[in-house]
Amino acid sequence: MTAATAAPRLHVVTGKGGTGKTTVAVALALSLADEGRRVLVCEVEGRQGVSRLLGTEALPYEEVELAEGAGGGQVVGLAVEPRAALVDYLDTFHGGALGGLGGRGARVSAVLDRAGAVEFIADVAPGLRDVLLVGKVYEAVRRTATGRSDGGRPVYDAVVLDAPPTGRISRFLGIGDELAQLAAGGPIAARAASVAALLRSEQTAVHLVCLPEELPVTETLEAAAELRSAGLPLGAVVANRVLAPPAEGGGPRARVRTALRRALAPDRDDDAGGGVGPSGGRDALDDVVEALLAQDRVRAARVAEQRRWLGAAAGAGRPLRELPDLPGGIDLEGLYRLADDLAASPLPAPQPSPAGGAA
Repeated sequence: MTAATAAPRLHVVTGKGGTGKTTVAVALALSLADEGRRVLVCEVEGRQGVSRLLGTEALPYEEVELAEGAGGGQVVGLAVEPRAALVDYLDTFHGGALGGLGGRGARVSAVLDRAGAVEFIADVAPGLRDVLLVGKVYEAVRRTATGRSDGGRPVYDAVVLDAPPTGRISRFLGIGDELAQLAAGGPIAARAASVAALLRSEQTAVHLVCLPEELPVTETLEAAAELRSAGLPLGAVVANRVLAPPAEGGGPRARVRTALRRALAPDRDDDAGGGVGPSGGRDALDDVVEALLAQDRVRAARVAEQRRWLGAAAGAGRPLRELPDLPGGIDLEGLYRLADDLAASPLPAPQPSPAGGAA
């Protein structure tokens, strides 16, 4: 991303379940922190995936520092919980203290909580759940050092949202439509309009994570089309767990066998041998060679299949970023490796949305 390009401040990361979207979200947050930015990474599904990846305690419904970037930035974490977000919303937007109900100076949320209304609201209005979750993220994006959305310096240079899977991302981000059904006017509708404007503006980028396989790529293409129809700005398609192609000039089987013999049996003088042991038959080393070569053929076939699906993923019409397959799995070292890869090739600014507007 060039200096002349406006960098998104809200990165929404989604993908089919099992593609590693949480891993990509955390790696993205780390890469931004490496650039010296203060970054908030939010999760909204109650899975505590962020804390498990970073090896920290479970994230509470409050902002806690998780990691520092090489460039002096910080990663802060937040688990947005629907009930707590509803309490926040009631206290913030519905009058603070109540005079005659529940005792002098009682908070709106406290009165409703004692009556069991908080759980009732969440149960009977499931659309409100997503509204509250996205609204909390909106507040974090807009908050300034003064604590208000007053045009001052933002508390966070970027917010990364580990969002729900692609199967429901369009509805999750359709906060304007959800709130319009709940209220035709007043503060709720006004807040809906503000949040919808942010989500459709150049400050937001929705990144789609997939594996280079048929079902994840198909779902990614469908999600890209839905997001475009909803006027939401697409960022990048991130292909995760991509196998490295075979090295060129690997040589014929005889060369592989010779190299292995030299490494595993340096005292034997049969480097040019044709796989014949002392008794005239195959020996154990030949079996190892054949097994390794068979694995190499399987891997080459997998690489070719992945390249085919990577080509299909380009059909989303957005830049494609590839993250490598890490054979040892994802640990802290692996996360920072992925962060380095993302820093070396930053995710692009979003595609302009025909329905977009200024936040």
